[in-house]
Amino acid sequence: LRVSVVDASCLFLDRVNTLIGFCTVFSADKFGQNPFSQPELISDEFLEKCRDGTIHAVSALYQLSQVQQFVLEFKETTTPDSNPGLLFAFCAVINGIKYKTGLGKKKKDAKASAAKLALDELLQTLVPKSVIKETTEGSPLLPINSNDVSCPKSISGKFGHGINTSPFSRITECVQRLFNSLLDKYPEFYSCGSTVAAFIIESPTVCEVVALGTGTCNTSENVTGNGRIVHDSHAVVTARRSLLRYFYRQLLLFYSRNSSVVEKSIFQPDNTTKLLCLKPNITVHLYLNQLPKGTSQFHLQMRLNPHSAATYELNNQLGLHVNVEGNLFSVFSCQFNQVDTKLMSISGIDKLTQWEVLGFQGALLSHFIEPVYISNIIIGGVDCNDVGGMEIALKQRVDGITSKLPLYYCVYRPHISIVPAVFPHRVKPAQKFIGLNWIQGDLSLEVVDGKIGKSVESSPFKTGAGMASRLCKAAMWSRFKLVAKEANRKDLLNCVTYKEGKVMAKPYQEAKNIFRTYLHQHGFGTWITKSPLIEQFSI
Repeated sequence: LRVSVVDASCLFLDRVNTLIGFCTVFSADKFGQNPFSQPELISDEFLEKCRDGTIHAVSALYQLSQVQQFVLEFKETTTPDSNPGLLFAFCAVINGIKYKTGLGKKKKDAKASAAKLALDELLQTLVPKSVIKETTEGSPLLPINSNDVSCPKSISGKFGHGINTSPFSRITECVQRLFNSLLDKYPEFYSCGSTVAAFIIESPTVCEVVALGTGTCNTSENVTGNGRIVHDSHAVVTARRSLLRYFYRQLLLFYSRNSSVVEKSIFQPDNTTKLLCLKPNITVHLYLNQLPKGTSQFHLQMRLNPHSAATYELNNQLGLHVNVEGNLFSVFSCQFNQVDTKLMSISGIDKLTQWEVLGFQGALLSHFIEPVYISNIIIGGVDCNDVGGMEIALKQRVDGITSKLPLYYCVYRPHISIVPAVFPHRVKPAQKFIGLNWIQGDLSLEVVDGKIGKSVESSPFKTGAGMASRLCKAAMWSRFKLVAKEANRKDLLNCVTYKEGKVMAKPYQEAKNIFRTYLHQHGFGTWITKSPLIEQFSI
């Protein structure tokens, strides 16, 4: 379905006032002080009282909500299956984000438990006033000036408070070190690093890149029904599909019959959901050397004074976007309505928005694991000194959706930070359509021609004579079947087609339909889907 400019404008009008308010957060220096742009700094004494329990957890959360200007509410929720009717259950919801569920024999006890769980998580991100004062030297929490981006002294967090930059330096160093080591033998592909995207897993003892991808295009080949063409080779999509490969490898470790091998997996059972979840203290981060295509690339100037612009211009910038043969179109634009091709893909920032609601694991892996969300998105700041568009795309567009989602799905809003770029933003013409992919444990890189969606002859890794990429849907379906066999999931082994396996993930499909309907109803456009033929294959 395609929505006309007039209809889209009507749908979008109810969002304009909200977006005006949100955009002013990033423009206090230009339009005067906004009460939400500079949250009060938190005293060391207050944080210490929160940690040692001197201030009751519920009171502490409400005080933080006033100081940091976030919206706090407590919601009664369901109890684990093992305790039906025996305990009350509450969770704290902060700016639409659900925190861990607290249990208690009385409602007030459950509420206090939920507050404590949320507070413990928040206190890990809050930095005392003294530290911020020492490190920022009066600079704004989010650098606006291009001069500030090369070496940011403080980075904006979930609620605008300062966050130490040292963890991010550690992450960017990991990305740079790994990429350089992978390209030691293949220096001709080094310029591909300008688009690199990487997923990093961090624990108290380890920080390591587990999945990496580069690329800038989607295929121009005709639609095929064998699942052996990679249709979208943009860096963030390639890195995410590499992350799926990594998850399948970790599941095979978990379902191994060797206890010492099982212990090496990042997953463990969750008795509440009957699925697997990440082990405690494991967090996932995403590094992007460039802003993903779409809304995140647009500057805020027009939106800061939206009364001077036509509503359809707001739609074009803030609505969904698609990539078509190297060009980016708004789903509301006249040019998009004139495009005569089936080969298109939703923009990177719109896919990121979907993953932050549904999780990064996708439909097939949802049969085995709970939704996986990322904690931080770290942007390399060469050409990027404004993440306002990205903030709106990832956070503002899905405000209010959490309560509508199935159990265990939520809006997990990652911290978005600007750091010095790991690689320069220069791609050699010869590598313009080339993409690389790798996961932890791979012996070599795979080099894919994004225009044809298959690996190239000079690729260090090749699957066979057909040159199908190890990231194609057919390869993912083969891994899915292997994990289903190891997990003794006969119901999944009976699935014939790739599409059938995805449809069987009922909660995931429900969450996806709610998400896409929500975007449409709030005036951001209709999610464009590819031909059903692409997924109607079997092996």
